[in-house]
Amino acid sequence: MGSGKPPQHDHGTGHGHGHGHGHGHGHGGATIDYPRAYEVFAELGFAGRRRLVFTQLAALTGARAGDTIVDVGCGTGFLTRLLAPLVAPGGQVIGVDPAPQMIEYARRHAPRNCTYRIGEGQALDLARESCDAVVSSLAVHHIPAEERATAVAEMFRVLRPGGRLLIAEFRPPAIAVVARLLRPVLPDSPKELLSALVPAAGFRLQTEGDLRPSLYYLRAVKP
Repeated sequence: MGSGKPPQHDHGTGHGHGHGHGHGHGHGGATIDYPRAYEVFAELGFAGRRRLVFTQLAALTGARAGDTIVDVGCGTGFLTRLLAPLVAPGGQVIGVDPAPQMIEYARRHAPRNCTYRIGEGQALDLARESCDAVVSSLAVHHIPAEERATAVAEMFRVLRPGGRLLIAEFRPPAIAVVARLLRPVLPDSPKELLSALVPAAGFRLQTEGDLRPSLYYLRAVKP
């Protein structure tokens, strides 16, 4: 279980360069600077099921009292707020995102056991083996392709042995016309995107699956 104490800085092996990623970014690395608009579009994008889908994601992390969980690419902090009661008492959730406006929004709406940092997944400002779980939703595909391995290696670095990883990405819609329209902003296959990256960083794959209407997830553990 997590200690509840804020992890200290230790970059270790995971330095990266270039643009950040996450809910605070548009495709290709540009930050999204309008969190309220993002919240509206996110609700529409999940067809009214956003809270249900992200509640399921929170449960898939295996969060329990006392854990320290990091959300890489936390955006407005929606998932961190769902995780917060799961790690109480004694636990904490740390959101990381490169967009200052998104972090400020998250801070204004945060429970007591959530904290937020401006930063990139390629260089997490967290100590080695300081966290019990890392989650990243709708963020990895925003990282430049040549830096994704570095970001996943950072997730591995900050986890304790036995720590859990959960990554969720959009999966292409089943309707071909819609899939073609979204192709410029969505990965062609999230499974292909993640299935090589995660084991290459040292993780042991556990499970994968879909969450309706539009997410693919992969769970792994640090040996």
